[in-house]
Amino acid sequence: MDGLLPLFKEKGMTSHDCVMKIRRIFETKRVGHTGTLDPDVEGVLPICLGKATKAADYITLLPKQYEAEITLGFATDTEDASGIITSSKAVKEDIDASSIQKVLEGFQGRQQQVPPMYSALKVKGRKLYEYAREGIEVKREPRPIEVYDISYLEESLKVKERLVTFRFKVSCSKGTYIRTLSVDIGKRLGYPAHMSDLIRTSSGPFQLTHCVTLAELNQLKEFGELERAVIPIAEALSYLPYIEIGEELAEKVKNGAVLPAFPEVKEPMFMILYNKKALAVYEEHPNKPGRIKPKTMLISESS
Repeated sequence: MDGLLPLFKEKGMTSHDCVMKIRRIFETKRVGHTGTLDPDVEGVLPICLGKATKAADYITLLPKQYEAEITLGFATDTEDASGIITSSKAVKEDIDASSIQKVLEGFQGRQQQVPPMYSALKVKGRKLYEYAREGIEVKREPRPIEVYDISYLEESLKVKERLVTFRFKVSCSKGTYIRTLSVDIGKRLGYPAHMSDLIRTSSGPFQLTHCVTLAELNQLKEFGELERAVIPIAEALSYLPYIEIGEELAEKVKNGAVLPAFPEVKEPMFMILYNKKALAVYEEHPNKPGRIKPKTMLISESS
């Protein structure tokens, strides 16, 4: 079974946990996810099955949307609610929705973000969180990210015991750490802060309404209807420009042939379909003008 499975990842599970469970449900080893979600985070986690694992990068690179909660008043070493408190400051003055929205708007656009120590990024062959657990601070280079849209969620502001919480929604590029964004928002408001809740509401074309849970997958398996939850590769990558071809040319594509460029296709990268199935993603040949070559094969000759 080849395609994309929009899974609703529940809290308390790692993304790898989800992959392992889906391998058992679908009885296949060819399973991969398209963007890690921390154990305390829930929401949309697209899973690639079979040949769709080759298309994982095309989903991972797409924008993500989140709904997050910030708590002002104390910061933690992990930048979320699971960490140890590193600093605190009672919230004494009034913070209103208009001042929050003004600060949030200041984070819209392209910017540089320093990855958190508690992350899976590797430095000198080791993951940053491994250094963090040993109490070692590692220099991290800022990375470019983009916040496409960010806004305060109305009536989410709450004050309790000298702490303030509020929620916001954000659409952003791959590689954006919402934990770090939350800490930086708190700093702009004048307080230590951490991300106290997070849900990913969409990843690329997949939204919460498209998702199935692991429990629902097990039910579908009982009735032999697992395919109902799987989205074909061509549909999952439908945001890409594409061209449909005939049988003779399809055989060449399946063999990974270098082809003459299609005059009707103006984009440098596009998907090739045959009988509505995705065969490959092709791109302009870097050394042969007027020719195109496979960038990613999504089907084999034996298929």
